Formats: sequence, structure tokens, C-alpha cells
Amino acid sequence: MGVKKKKETQVISLTICHRDLETLRSLADVEGKTLASLLLRCVQLTDGVSQIHYVKQIVPLLEKANTNGMSGIYLSLNLKNPLKKVLASSLNGLPEFFLTEATQSFTSRLQEELNTTDLYSYRKVIDNISSCLENFDLVLHFLQKSLIEISEENRKLAGNHIVQTQLMNDLLVGIRVSMMLVQKVQGFQRIHLTSSPIWQSMCGLLSIFTKFLSDDDLFQTIQSTSGLAVILFIKAMFQPPEKIPDLISSVLLHSVDCTTVPEWLWNCCRSLCGADVSQTALLFLCQGTLTIGEALLLDTVHVLFTLNSQIKESTLEMFLSRILASWTNSAIQALESSSLSLKDSLNGNSSIVRRLLEYVYTHWEHPLDALRHQTKIIFRNILQMHQLTREESGSDLAADRFIFELTESLLQLEWHSKGKYTCLGCLVDYVGIEHILTLAKTIPSQILEVMGDQSLVPYASDLLETMFKNHKSRLKSQTVDSTWIDKWHETWVSPLLFILCEGNLDQKSYVIDYYLPKLLNCNPESLSYMVKILQTSADAKTGKKMNFWSFASRGALGALMACLRTARAHGHLQSATDAWRDLVSSARIKQGLIHQHCQVRIDTLGLLCESNRSTEIISAEEMQWIQFFITYNLNSQSPGVRQQICSLLKKLFCRIQESSQVLYKLEQNLSKHEPEDELTRQHPSVSLQQYKNFMSSICNSLFEALFPGSSYPTRFSALTILGSIADIFPVPEGKFSIMFGERICFPALVSVYTSYLDSKVSLLVRDIRERNFSVIITCQPQTAAFMGYAYYRRVAVLTSLIHVLLF
Repeated sequence: MGVKKKKETQVISLTICHRDLETLRSLADVEGKTLASLLLRCVQLTDGVSQIHYVKQIVPLLEKANTNGMSGIYLSLNLKNPLKKVLASSLNGLPEFFLTEATQSFTSRLQEELNTTDLYSYRKVIDNISSCLENFDLVLHFLQKSLIEISEENRKLAGNHIVQTQLMNDLLVGIRVSMMLVQKVQGFQRIHLTSSPIWQSMCGLLSIFTKFLSDDDLFQTIQSTSGLAVILFIKAMFQPPEKIPDLISSVLLHSVDCTTVPEWLWNCCRSLCGADVSQTALLFLCQGTLTIGEALLLDTVHVLFTLNSQIKESTLEMFLSRILASWTNSAIQALESSSLSLKDSLNGNSSIVRRLLEYVYTHWEHPLDALRHQTKIIFRNILQMHQLTREESGSDLAADRFIFELTESLLQLEWHSKGKYTCLGCLVDYVGIEHILTLAKTIPSQILEVMGDQSLVPYASDLLETMFKNHKSRLKSQTVDSTWIDKWHETWVSPLLFILCEGNLDQKSYVIDYYLPKLLNCNPESLSYMVKILQTSADAKTGKKMNFWSFASRGALGALMACLRTARAHGHLQSATDAWRDLVSSARIKQGLIHQHCQVRIDTLGLLCESNRSTEIISAEEMQWIQFFITYNLNSQSPGVRQQICSLLKKLFCRIQESSQVLYKLEQNLSKHEPEDELTRQHPSVSLQQYKNFMSSICNSLFEALFPGSSYPTRFSALTILGSIADIFPVPEGKFSIMFGERICFPALVSVYTSYLDSKVSLLVRDIRERNFSVIITCQPQTAAFMGYAYYRRVAVLTSLIHVLLF
């Protein structure tokens, strides 16, 4: 796998207007030592990175100079240009007495930009506003003007989706900058604004946000942000502040008294003060009310419950779920601040919590993944809310009546309900697995039983992982020695072994693929326990449950090989030789390689061929077992099994190719008196010679299998494996294949070509012809070709033979 090249940041060089450029030229001196000369030289550079380094040298001179040029440069840069950040950082470090002049310079320049009439330059000006938010009195009017003109342009270009998308993104940025501006100005004096231009601009912006809130032709992100902006501006403008919650509540509940609403609010938000407020507008207003705090929490959630029964559009359902999840977060914050008024309304027995649970139950299998994720957040927050409302906060949460009844109700649901797994996982995280095991001791077996259903497998395996990790952590914390492991094995490993021995085919496959790796990753030491139990069962050979000699069952031996294969593939058997000696006997491996059940044979072969390290050395014993397997398994009648055999052997050959390179380097390093690598306990040259002998033996066996009259499965397997060898160890024209270092090419395959193909190709072709294959080669030229061509040409001829035989 190649190394991913890190993406380089593109720094666009800065440019300034012609007027500023001419000003710098007129001020520059011949020697080039003045600030103007340095600035001129900087802007004339075409490389942005070079300009960054130049600016760092120039900024210290600003203490003695006029900053008009620098403010122009700063405002000319794109908001994401790294050079702009460098300038901002440098300017922020100026002495206090110099900041006044700098501020005046920036204000002057920004005022000039605010006068622009180019609609497509508004975004750049808005970006500059967001970086110079101290000019409150300058920018409000511009923001109002830009939002009006951009929205009008968007309306005129209806149908031009590309341009509309850009314009709507500009609207979204404008709304966010407006909100940022109002939040940043902490010294905002409401009492003096009603007759000022600033007040008029704020009223205009509030009117725009209200209009956007109800405009379904805009992006819903614009409507959502407008809902926040409406609430934020009302908070900033309405007097007295203590009556704001009552005002917003009346809007949400359609109970606004028109006689008590200020004229400016009526004029700006008239569409929100009636009884016919759209569901969309009401939903996004609820999002804004969460910024008010505790005062509107209860009213807001009741409105959200009402909207839940009315909204059917999937995107609005998604927004509602997010807002409801945000509401639960706000409720938690209020309860954490010791809000006594909310405790009775938000405990587990309250109507609000019951309706929240109903929402979770009805949406936990929603088609949208993101919405299902929100139900998980809501359920988890319900548990936290209830804990915060309990009077005895230090007592055992698992003994709480609400938690007890909630757990029982979840356990009584059918296991085909996917949301059940998510909620049980939350309960485990919050109250611990012991609480659930007390109520349902056999829950590990129950979950493993449903893992024959592919649609439930990810949920079941994730829940099991949450449970056994929690159980391990709690057991270890309760004991000082290792006795906890026996109870953990009994709870989580024993049910697994039963499924591996007695489960149906789908159960075994999914448990091996999803559950077993997670269990071993959590506690790798459990592998020894698994092997001990399964070998004992296999040795017994008694009883229907562990009879691994049955063709229809993998039995204990199949389970043993599956566990070992998974453990090695995930790096839990670092040394193959040690693993065989310590865990399983050679006789047991050979039993697996010739077992009547094909999957047992495949798992045993996978144990030998697969490794989490592509350069792991193949031991001599492993090579003997591979040769033993090939002797008895080339004639498999199942196409699927043949494909798996060829695929696994290809992985083995790739390991030989890569590990041989490591061995060759080690051999070279040993000549320089460098220490041996831990990968091998014998001299690299010995391992290389073993590889050579192994490949020679493999190729010999494969060509021996291509005798006239051999079955199609045998020919298919042998030729496919030979093709993999030719692919993995290519022979460039005019060169030797470097398989085990530059000294060793491919003697095994070359010698086999000479000894077998020259003598038997005529018989092979005749055999093919007799079986009515389409062959366009003749016997004698074909034989002569093998005798006269270099061996790399023989690879090509062999490839053509493969195509003839197979296609």
C-alpha cells in the first residue's frame, strides 16, 4: 500500500488595488530601506509563502509608520488565505498607543467597501465584516442591504440551481455574521436605539429573518438559522428583558395579545404573531427558544410533541429529532444548575419523560440513520435527567424503580426490534451489566441466538461488545486477583463456544466474523481457554453435541480452527511456531486439513495462510502442512471451495514473496554484523532455502496433478494456483524473477516446465481435444516452443494453456 501524500496548502499571493500600488511606488526610496519600499517589494512577489515570511519582517516597522497600506492589504485577502491570519496575528501584537490609528485606518477602508454596489462582491465584504466586527454602526445597514438584494437575485434566478446554491450560501453567511455581530457587542444600549439608524437597521434585519423563516423556497438550513436569529434579535431589542420568555411563549402557543406587543415587533414579526404560523417556522423558532434557558423549556417541549404528530416530511423530521435532542441537553444543563422547579416535571415518572420514551420507541427504527442516532442521544439523556431529579443521588441507580421497570419493558420486547439493542447498550453504560444479568442471566445466549439474521448482526454484536467490556471492567475493579476471569468466561465465552459447535451455518459465520474478533480484542488471553475447552470436547468424541466427525456439523474441531484462524488474522498469535506447540498439536492440524466438512478444511488452511503481518515468516512445519493439504484437496467438487482454496494459497504466496525480501535484507545485514531480526530464529539463508524447496515441491505436485484424464476440478485448482504463482513472481523479459533475493530466480517452475511440459504437453493437448475444448495449438510446435524459448516465454505459454483449459 502506498503512502498517501499529504495535501499541500495553497497560499494565494496578495494583490492590492492600482491606487495603493501607485502610492507605495511614490513613497519608495531608491535604497529600498523604507517601509513603503519593503511593502512594495512584498506585494510584487508572486509566491504567497514568500510573502508570509516577508510580512513577519515588515510588521515590526509599523510602529513607526502609517497603516493605510497595511489595512488595504489585509482587507484585499480572502478570508481563508493563511497570509490574512499572519497579518491579523501581527497587528494584534501592536502596542496599545498604536491601535487607535490602526482602528481608524481599518474603519476608513471598511467604509469604502461598504459602499460597493457589485452584488457578487457582497460575500467578500461580509467576510471582511466578520473579521472586523468592532464597526457595529457601519455594517448593520450593509448587511440589511446585501440580504435584501441577494434574496431578490435568488428569486429572479429560480431554476438556475448552481447560481442559486451560491446565493443561498451567501445568505446563510450573512445571517450568521448578523448574529455574530449582535452577540459580540456587549455594550448594546437598547434604550437609546429606538430613534437611531442602528435601530432601523436592526428592525429591517429582523423583518428579513422573519420572512426567511417562512420561505419554503430557501434551504432549510437558512430557515433554521433564521429561527435562531429572530430569537436572538428579539432578546437584544425587547424591553424589559424579564418579559421576553412570556413574549416568546405566547408566540409558540399562538396566544399573542396584539394590544400589548410593541409596534416595532408587530411590524417586523406580524406573520409570527397570528394563529396560522407554519409548522416549519414554529419548529425553527423552537430551536431558537433553547437559547432563552430554563424559562421556556416546558413550553418548547410541548410544542415539539405537537409538531411531531403533524410533521411528515423526512427532512423536517430530522430537524425535529435534532432539536428534541438539543432540548434534552438543555434540560440536563438546567437540572445540573440545581433547578428545583424542573425536577418534578422531568423525573422518570413525569408525562414529559413518558412522551420522550414514546418518541424513542416510535422512531428507533426510522429509515434515516441520523434520526436513529438522535433517538439514542435522547434515550441516554433521559437516563441522565432522571438521575439528576432523584433525591437520593448517591444511592444505587440500578435499584431505582423507574430504571427497573424501564429495563424490564425493554427485555420483554422481541429481539427483532433493532432499537432494543441501542437502548440496552445505553442502560449498560449507565447502570452496569450486573443489573441486566440479574434480570436476564441468559441474555448473552439470547443475543447470540438471533445472530443468524444478517440484518440484526451489527446491532447484536455491538451490544454484546458493550456488555462484555463493561462486565470485565467491573469484575476487575471488584477483585484484586485474576479469579474474575472464570466468571467472565462462563458468562461470555461458553455461550460462544456452544454456538460455534451447535449453531446453524449462518449463526456460526456471523458469530465468527462479528463477535469472536471483538471478544478476542477485549481479552486475548481467552484464546487459551477456548482452545482447552474445544480440544477436550474434540478428544471426547462422545455425545451428539461434540461429534466433529459428522459431515453435517463442524463440531468442536471446526470451532477450534475457526477460533485459531480468527485469532491469527487479528494478531493474537504472533509466533506461529509457538502457537502450534503451545495451543494445538500437529495431528490436530492435519485432522482439520482433511476433515469431511469443507469449512473446517478452509478454516484450517486459512489458519496457515492468513496473518495480520504480510512479512511474517512461514515456518517449515507450516510448509509441510500446506503440502499435505494440496495433496488431498485439489479435487474439491464445490466451485466455492475451490475459489477459497486458491484465494488463501495466493495470500500465502504473497507472504512468501514479501517475507523473502525481508530475509534477503537480513542476510545482507548479517554480513555487516548487524543483529538478527526477531522474525526468525534461524539464519535467513536457511529460511530462503526452505522457501526454494517448498515452491519446487508445490509446483511439482501441481504439475503432477495435470496428468491426462485428470478431473476438471483438479485441473482448475492446479492451473489457477500455478497462475497465481506466475502473477506473484513475475519474470521480466530478459531478467530473472527476484523471489528470494537476486541470487535465486525461479528454478522450481523452470525445471518443472522442462521436465513435465516438454514430455506431456502433447498428451495434455490430446486430452483437451478429446474433451471437445476449443484448441488452436498443435502438438509439435508447442513442444518445440517449450524447448527453445527462455523460461519467461514459457510463462506466457502456460498462461495461454490456462485460458484454453478453463475457458
